[in-house]
Amino acid sequence: MKNIRNFCVIAHIDHGKSTLSDRLLEHTKTIDERDMKDQALDNMDLERERGITIKSHAIQLVYDRPDADTYILNLIDTPGHVDFSYEVSRSIAACEGALLLVDASQGIQAQTISNLYLAIEHDLEIIPVLNKVDMESAMIDEVSDEIIDLIGCEKDDIVLASGKTGLGVENILEAIVNRIPAPEGDPKAPLQALIFDSVFNPFRGVVAYFRIMNGSLRKGDKVRFFHTENEYTADEIGVLRMNQEPRKELSTGNVGYIITGVKESKEVKVGDTLTHHETPCANPIKGFEEVKPMVFAGIFPIDNDDYEDLRDSLEKLQLNDASLVFEPETSVALGFGFRCGFLGMLHLEIVQERLSREYEMDVITTVPNVSYKAYTTKGEFLEVRTPSDLPDVGNLDYVEEPFISAQIITKPEFIGAIMTLCMEKRGVLTRQTYMTETRVELSFELPLAEIVFDFYDRLKSISRGYASFDYQPLDYRQSDLVKLDIKLNGENVDALSALVHREKAEAFGRKICKRLKELLPRQQFMIAIQAAIGAKVIARETISALRKDVTAKCYGGDISRKRKLLEKQKKGKKRMRQIGSVEVPQKAFLDVLKLD
Repeated sequence: MKNIRNFCVIAHIDHGKSTLSDRLLEHTKTIDERDMKDQALDNMDLERERGITIKSHAIQLVYDRPDADTYILNLIDTPGHVDFSYEVSRSIAACEGALLLVDASQGIQAQTISNLYLAIEHDLEIIPVLNKVDMESAMIDEVSDEIIDLIGCEKDDIVLASGKTGLGVENILEAIVNRIPAPEGDPKAPLQALIFDSVFNPFRGVVAYFRIMNGSLRKGDKVRFFHTENEYTADEIGVLRMNQEPRKELSTGNVGYIITGVKESKEVKVGDTLTHHETPCANPIKGFEEVKPMVFAGIFPIDNDDYEDLRDSLEKLQLNDASLVFEPETSVALGFGFRCGFLGMLHLEIVQERLSREYEMDVITTVPNVSYKAYTTKGEFLEVRTPSDLPDVGNLDYVEEPFISAQIITKPEFIGAIMTLCMEKRGVLTRQTYMTETRVELSFELPLAEIVFDFYDRLKSISRGYASFDYQPLDYRQSDLVKLDIKLNGENVDALSALVHREKAEAFGRKICKRLKELLPRQQFMIAIQAAIGAKVIARETISALRKDVTAKCYGGDISRKRKLLEKQKKGKKRMRQIGSVEVPQKAFLDVLKLD
């Protein structure tokens, strides 16, 4: 145990975590030179295409210290985007230490601070690492001072490194061995292991990743999951190298995987405790925080016959992404589907993309919204997740919406533009702190619904990419919200209805109507697109009918013949409008969501 070190890498998005992890793999010869590629631990095509880490990845490194012992280092590489902070919280629960990575050219950013607080809450040993010191724009002294102010360390404690050139990698490994404590636990106690991640293998079933807190586990042992109380045999256990390497036994402090032949994804819960069947441990491990979905959207199969396939796909995806929450839902327009909870808009986009690529599921996603609390005149309380859940205006007393506390770190020249954006989104400035002369932290209280759509993109564009954003949920507050219905030829399209603030309802309605006019294909009859609050129409656009030239064959001759043909066409169009239904293509649904 004294030669084991468990640590994770935490940082803001794009500060070079994956690149530095690549250098650690190379230096410890965990990966052959010929197999080496950029972002070696990121095994999803999506991660490579976007250049971001979506899943945390565990791997074991063997570090032979010159003239000394051999150490086993269990590294967990974590995502940096605010939407995947749940992955970070799970990784931190399985570690004793963390490398806090800060980009020398960008300095400390919002997600760095958020992840640091998570690590401090779990009493992790923090090793500050200044990355990208080889760049011309690196501000080594300034950023070092920021780190010292933030965590109160000495200047000598900060390790200077470069993920690109491999500078400082040996120093990082030495710091891990010398500063991070060895795992604590009793190898002779009953088995107690924390399941911090799991994946689905189509041939072998569910593969659970665990960290042993107490006791030991042997191949062939009878094991039990604390939460589900199901019992299984450990068919295979092992450690996580670039590939899974089987072992006969794993003891306290180790990180590994277990295959029990479980085929049902719901039988393994991330955060559960693994123990022996005959001699179970007394208490489960108090794991990481419960997931709190922020954004809700309906996911429906294009073909209703694919409903069960979609359920299977979501269950397998949930196993790999524990922050995804879903429950069955029905819609008048779209049939049977699922109401899904996500941590943010990027998370929604990634889940949609993964359903399409990994499970070949074509789905329609409804307008994302947040969860509200509605109180009726009789004093009843309802949780409102879709606009159709909102009670009638006559029975409704008031509605409460969720608020968040947002931290934005930026340069002083962008303060005015950022304040304007946040106030436009009904935000209130609560604090303004200068971290250094060139970096300022702004704290706002904002309604969550306002940041769901385009807040992050606009923040990046007005600050030219120099603003970082992080948020935590606060509470629910009373608000003047109305249900906005979108009608096509007088019929409600419930997938496009939304709950919006009364002041913004008209502008939002006009925007959606205008967008639909551009996106919907023209029909043989006229289509009226309306936005309405109750019975009151607040915006309207009209798509004119495609008109066939029925008089083309009449050349010269009597005008009454042309009139007769036009009258006949007019009657046909009227009848067509009465019985014709308007199909909304999937592309239109998706593009309406991307309102500017």
